[in-house]
Amino acid sequence: MIEYEKFELENGLKILFHQDETTPLAVVNLLYNVGARDEEEDRTGFAHLFEHLMFGGSANIPNFDAPLQMVGGECNAFTNNDITNYYEVLPAENIETALWLESDRMLELAFTPKSLEVQRGVVIEEFKQRYLNQPYGDVWLNFRPLIYKTHPYQWATIGKSIEHIEGASMQEVKDFFYEHYAPNNATLVIGGNLQLEAVKSMVNKWFGDIPRREIKPRNWKPEAPQNDKRELELERNVPSNAVYIAFRMGGRTSEDHYFGDLCTDLLAGSKSSRLYQRLVVKDRLFSSISSYITGALEDGLLIINGHLSDDISFEQAERSIWEELEKLMIHEIEEMELQKVKNKHKTGKVFGEQNLLNRVMKIAFFENMGKLEELNNELEAYDAITPLNLQLFLQRTISPKKQSILRVKKTS
Repeated sequence: MIEYEKFELENGLKILFHQDETTPLAVVNLLYNVGARDEEEDRTGFAHLFEHLMFGGSANIPNFDAPLQMVGGECNAFTNNDITNYYEVLPAENIETALWLESDRMLELAFTPKSLEVQRGVVIEEFKQRYLNQPYGDVWLNFRPLIYKTHPYQWATIGKSIEHIEGASMQEVKDFFYEHYAPNNATLVIGGNLQLEAVKSMVNKWFGDIPRREIKPRNWKPEAPQNDKRELELERNVPSNAVYIAFRMGGRTSEDHYFGDLCTDLLAGSKSSRLYQRLVVKDRLFSSISSYITGALEDGLLIINGHLSDDISFEQAERSIWEELEKLMIHEIEEMELQKVKNKHKTGKVFGEQNLLNRVMKIAFFENMGKLEELNNELEAYDAITPLNLQLFLQRTISPKKQSILRVKKTS
């Protein structure tokens, strides 16, 4: 059971406090409700750029890392299509250092030409190294626009192209900051051996005077249902042929999230899973195979990805995947097999919540998606799933007419 206290400042900042008397450390986690989906189609990659810019100096603090390191702390951040998340871990007695740092960059970034150019260069180099100069690196740059036609999930967090970041002006960067980085668009979660009244006092001291801002409304069109098979083939200098198959499904706040999570574990969640045993071990059609869900807040995806063995055709490989999918859709899953993957989830979640940072992040994420009351009900949600639930989920999600396929062909 993860316990918490919640309060809110007049400027709209939502704060949650999770007390843990067993640790000398404290965690400060600040989640902004902005991700790659909040970008303009011709100016992508901004949310990820800001993940870097927020460490490049703020109005009153030229160096973010140095003060934190001096008090024994560390920090990091991540961005995806839905959110941007920043966190610090430090000794509890030094927590005000983290609050001071986070509040100053929420108030205003330095916005110096030097900082912009430095972080622009870092992002461009990351784009080249991770997406353009790495085997299979550009898969999602090409796969997303095949799957999504209208929704901003059609581009990856890094952005559509380097040119969008290269061409970003200082004014565009400032506009993006003031439209999204504000107390009324953020969730602050604090965890550690602290007292609620002290936390309230410190948070009000450092964040209370930051003004509310006008948050840019989201006005994208919902993605239409997919009723056509979509295919794309890339020829690349890669170690082996690979296939990616995607099916759209409900988002993170729907029952589909839990159904899809268990289904992908049944398919390829371990070496005893169906696809691994049949296609890797028995028939040796693939050298590796995996299945997972994206967990996106809106239109999620169920993905199957495999690397083909030498001399195996795409047709043969895909046919074998469909044979296993059809078995799952036609024949009811045995309770013992289902219980095995449920137990794996329980073990992973229980062990994961031993870590204070993981608990604090989970609180922030559930609050942001408007499901805080379900924070402690995930295990029950998985436990309640029946074989019939999964069978019906697969039957409405998996179909030849609902699939998007990307094939990566090894250059000869």
